[in-house]
Amino acid sequence: MPSRRLLSLLLALCAVVLAGCATRPINAPITEVNRNSGYRFQTRQLQDNDKETLVILAFSGGGTRAAAFSYGVLEALRRTEIVGPKGRTVRLLDEVDVITGVSGGSFTALAYGLYGDQLFDSYEQRFLKRDVQGDLLSRFLSPKNWSALWSEGWGRSEMAAEMYDQILFNGATFRDLDRRDGPLIVATATDISTGSRLAFTQTDFDLICSDVDSVPLSRAAAASSAVPLVLSPVTLNNYGGTCGWTVPGWAKAMRDRDKPMRPAGRALQRLKELEAFADSKNRPYLHLVDGGLADNLGMRSVLEAFEELEAAQSMGRATRLDAVKRIVVFVVNSLSVPATDWDKSERPPNDLVILLKATGVPIDRYSYEAVELMKDIIARWKTLRSLRESRVFQVGASGNLPAALNVPDIEVYPIDVSFEALQDKKEVAYLNDLPTSFVLPDEAVDRLRAAAQKIIDQSPEFQRLLKDVGVHRVPRPPASAAN
Repeated sequence: MPSRRLLSLLLALCAVVLAGCATRPINAPITEVNRNSGYRFQTRQLQDNDKETLVILAFSGGGTRAAAFSYGVLEALRRTEIVGPKGRTVRLLDEVDVITGVSGGSFTALAYGLYGDQLFDSYEQRFLKRDVQGDLLSRFLSPKNWSALWSEGWGRSEMAAEMYDQILFNGATFRDLDRRDGPLIVATATDISTGSRLAFTQTDFDLICSDVDSVPLSRAAAASSAVPLVLSPVTLNNYGGTCGWTVPGWAKAMRDRDKPMRPAGRALQRLKELEAFADSKNRPYLHLVDGGLADNLGMRSVLEAFEELEAAQSMGRATRLDAVKRIVVFVVNSLSVPATDWDKSERPPNDLVILLKATGVPIDRYSYEAVELMKDIIARWKTLRSLRESRVFQVGASGNLPAALNVPDIEVYPIDVSFEALQDKKEVAYLNDLPTSFVLPDEAVDRLRAAAQKIIDQSPEFQRLLKDVGVHRVPRPPASAAN
């Protein structure tokens, strides 16, 4: 008996020691940048969809609330059939080119990129209607994981990534997405040192001279949803400056001008942020947290693309979107504003509540401004095109119109999918009271899905799109989801 007890103790001690040596996955380096390969926008143009129409879905953060709401959008587009290229009847979902995902929205985006239509058979039970938060807490509190959690290279987010892999992603990496013909999935996180966003695409990973294809999807989801204080940062090795990355041609042309290209101000600022990632000598590691801190709607990349288009047009330069005639942007914003009674009491809320509110309010305000800025850009393009067509401006000596009128000839459809767009104010109040967590009642999940369908159906911009492209059929959601 003593020998057996001693053996058991030794085995237990070995388990603790091995667990204490747990280390994070190391992202692989690359030796040379190749802009024609890897998981990036340029390599995703292989789908048999309408090349004149670019469809973008932007999924916001917000835990399971965001994951369920964005899933409802996928369901709505799956049920909507339109007249596609060559007069074929296609699902609007099959015409989606890019899906950006932040925090909770990144789970739905990444899972759809991985599974495609198979997602609709299992996502509810595997993730949306699962107590993900409770499962995480159980793992954090389990003594067998404590030594690993105390190690320097393996924090709470690595444990979360391990669980996400087991319940949803099944060991998949971005190489698996790269092999599929679906839309480009852009999951984003925030660099805690600079506040800049880093997207899990090869375009951004070129800057740190790393191969995104080898990165597990679960780790990208963990980084995108790593709420500070609650979860630890996800750390990446930075090999920037070792693979020959250079400034893109369009950016160099704009930056080298005598006067700054004002339409591209946001895109050029983004370039400065990206160049900072390439300094691996002073920044050999990057620590990533919740993507919502930098861009809770996943809209900044869309705005930068609009400004790049406008600046390139005014300079007469070709862009990757020259064939596009219309851009459709579904802004899927699951922002909730729960009611409080703080102003009824002389005593202010406690410090923790104030901290959470202080971080959330700026994010919410910026999200609102991002949507409004997109609408302003669209309105300006429309106005300038009208002026150009009215011929109220005379051509110059060179026979050209003023540069200010050289805006893209692209029709843009900004489709607002947010709770406030619902006509049923009681339902708005219910959705607004849902918490930002990774567990919700089944009823809440179903009502979020049904709300997404109703909002899209009621959207004037969506109806305008259907009229312009030719709608074949827009069925109502199933009764079980509408109740």
